[in-house]
Amino acid sequence: MSMESNLVQKYNGEKVAVYGLGIEAEKALPRLKEQFQVIGLLDSFQENGTLYGMDILSFSQAVDLGTKLIIVVARPGSCKAIARRIGDACRKNAIALMDIRGKNLLERKSVVYNFTKAKGDSKEELYQKIAWAEVVSFDLFDTLIMREVLSSTDVIKLLEATLEKKGIHINNFASKRIGAEKRLSKYGAPTLEELYEDILDRAGNISISASELAQLEWKLDFGTIVARKAVCEVYEYCLRQQKAVYIVTDTYYRQEQIREILDKYHLVGYAGLLVSCECRMGKTQGLFSRLKDSAGERKCLHIGDDLIADMEMAKKEGMDIYHIFSGEELLDTVGSMGMEEYMGSLTERLKVGLFTARLFNDPFQFETEERRIEIRDAYDIGYLICAPMITDFMFWFRGRVRQHGIKNIWFGARDGYLPQKLYRMLEEEADTIYFQTSRTVAIRTGMMNDADIAYIDSMKFSGTLEESLKVRFGLEIGANRCDEKLGLFAYRDRILRRAAEERRKYSAYIGHLSMKEGDIVFFDFVAKGTIQMYVQRLISSQMKGLYFLRLEPDFMSDKGLDIDSFYKIDEAESNSIYDNYYVLETILTAPYPSVCGFDHTGEPLYAGETRSEEDICCIQRIQEGILGYFRRYLELLPKGVESQSKRLDEIMLGLIHNLEIKDEDFLSLIVEDPFFNRMTNIKELI
Repeated sequence: MSMESNLVQKYNGEKVAVYGLGIEAEKALPRLKEQFQVIGLLDSFQENGTLYGMDILSFSQAVDLGTKLIIVVARPGSCKAIARRIGDACRKNAIALMDIRGKNLLERKSVVYNFTKAKGDSKEELYQKIAWAEVVSFDLFDTLIMREVLSSTDVIKLLEATLEKKGIHINNFASKRIGAEKRLSKYGAPTLEELYEDILDRAGNISISASELAQLEWKLDFGTIVARKAVCEVYEYCLRQQKAVYIVTDTYYRQEQIREILDKYHLVGYAGLLVSCECRMGKTQGLFSRLKDSAGERKCLHIGDDLIADMEMAKKEGMDIYHIFSGEELLDTVGSMGMEEYMGSLTERLKVGLFTARLFNDPFQFETEERRIEIRDAYDIGYLICAPMITDFMFWFRGRVRQHGIKNIWFGARDGYLPQKLYRMLEEEADTIYFQTSRTVAIRTGMMNDADIAYIDSMKFSGTLEESLKVRFGLEIGANRCDEKLGLFAYRDRILRRAAEERRKYSAYIGHLSMKEGDIVFFDFVAKGTIQMYVQRLISSQMKGLYFLRLEPDFMSDKGLDIDSFYKIDEAESNSIYDNYYVLETILTAPYPSVCGFDHTGEPLYAGETRSEEDICCIQRIQEGILGYFRRYLELLPKGVESQSKRLDEIMLGLIHNLEIKDEDFLSLIVEDPFFNRMTNIKELI
C-alpha cells in the first residue's frame, strides 16, 4: 500500500525512521527508501545492530539524528500499542508518527457513543459475496474467535505475572517473548516451543523447559478465548450452502491445538485447516498460495480482520475479500469511549478486554439504522457498567480487612447481599455474617435521649409528621391527633419507650450470632454511619466501618465512629460516583424486603415488598452480570497483581448515561428510599 503523495512531498528530504523489524518491514523498505531519506530502524525490543542493511536505532538516537517522521510498519492493532508506547515522546520531540498506510497515529480520536464513524461493508454484502464464492476461507483469531484481553501481547504479560508468582523470573520476559516472535517470523512461521527455545538459549539458566513454557502460554491463552457468535453463524451458513470452508490462521499453535479451539466452539465441517507454523509460512509469506492450490479454479472468498495479512495478501492471490472489524477496531472507532488514557496497567487492559469482548463481540452491530451502541439485557448492565468498579471496591475491602486483621465481618442488609457473595469468592475460608439491619431498625432501637431524636429530626422526611412517625418509629398516631407544629419531640416518651423494647429484641438477635473475639468489620455501601452508630451501642466489640462511600463526614465527626471508605466525599463529588450511587444501591440490594424489626426471640420481621416480581428478577439479572464478570476477572488475573483503576471504573460507570439501554424491566425500576419517603424513576437518574 503506497503512502499518500502529499505525505511523501511534505517529508521529502527529511530524515525518516522505520519502526518494525519484521518481514513486513523488509518488504516495505525498498519502496520507502525510494520515497524518503530512511536513516534507520526502530523497535521496542532491540536498540542496536543492523538488519536489512540498515542500522537499528534507539529512540534517543533517532531524536539526536534529527528524525522528523517515524513510519510504523505493523498491523493496525500493533500500531495502536506502539503509539501508546512512544506517542508522547514523539509529540515532545516534534516527530510525526504515521503507519504504513499513512494514518496519523498521534491523532487523538474523539470520544463518541455510536458507530457513525465505522465505515465497512454490510452483512448483506457479505452474504452476496458468499453466494458468488465456491470456496470460503475464514481467519481465526479476532474473526471467528477473540480474546477477553485487548491483544495477544496481554496474554504474554499475564503469563509473565503467572511465572513471577511461581518464582520463575526471566528478565524482561514480555519483551523477550515478543522479540523472539518477530525475529523467528522473519524466516518462516515458528511454533510456540521454538519461540521459547530461542528465548531460553539467550536467557541463560532458567528452571523451566521450552515445552513447559509453551504449554503454560497455551493453557492461559485458551482460557481467554470466546467465540464471535455472529461470525460463527456466518460460518455455519457457509456450510449449509455447501461451500468448501477453510480456516487459514497465522499462529504459533500446532494444528491439534487449533482443532481444540475449533471443537470447543463447534466449528466443524471445514474442508481444510491451514496453520502457519505447520506450513512453515505465514500469510505474508505465501500461505494463501497453499489455499489456492487446494481451491484450484474455484472462486474464493477470504473473511478476516487484518488489513495486511488477511485483506492484502488474499487479494494478491486473486481472492475476493471481506473485512471483519476486530473488537479492538470497533473500540477504536468510538475513541475507546474515553478509556484510552487508562489502559496502561495489566489490570486495566484486562478490564477493557473483558468489556470489548462482550460489547463488541458482534462485528456487524454498526449497521443499525441509528448506529447507537445498545445494551439489551440487564445482565450486561451489571457486566459492562457496574462490575469493574465493584470489583475494585471488593479488592480494596479485602485489603483493609487483612490490614486490620479482623475476623468478624458483617455485611449489613440489604446492600451487603451481593458484596458478601463476592467476598466469599475472594476469601473462601472467611467467616462472614449477613447482618440483619436497616436504618429503620437502627433508629427504632437506638433512640435513648433528646439528642438522638434531634439527630433523626435533622434528616428531613418528605411527608407529614404522621407518616414520619409511622415509617421511622413504627408509631401509629393518626392524622387527627398529630400536630405538625409540635414536631417529633411531642412524642418523645413514646419514641423512647418503643426504642427500649426494640433494643431488647435486637439484642436477642445479635446474641444468636456466631462471633469470634475481637473487633468487627461492618460493611455499608453508601451511608453517613447512622446504622453503625446505633448498632455499636448494643455490642461490646469495636466496629470498624468499611464503606463504598461515606456521606457527610463533617456532620458525623463528633459521633466517635471508626469509618474508612473507598471513595471520599470530595472525590465522589468530582466524578460520576455521586451522581450514580443511587443506581448502584438499587442494583446491589437483596431480593427480599427490608427488615423492620424483630420478635421476642430475635427473629427478623420484614416490611411489605414494594417491588414487583419483574423488578426483582431484573435486579437479580444485573447481579448475575456482576458475578459473571467478577468470576472471569478472578480466573484470568494472576493472584496478587490486582491494582485499582478508579478513573477507568468511573468512565465505565458513566456509560449508563451514554449507551442506549433497551432493557424495559430496568427502565421501569423505581429507586426507593422509604426512610426519606422518596421514590424516583430510574429513567430520571440515567
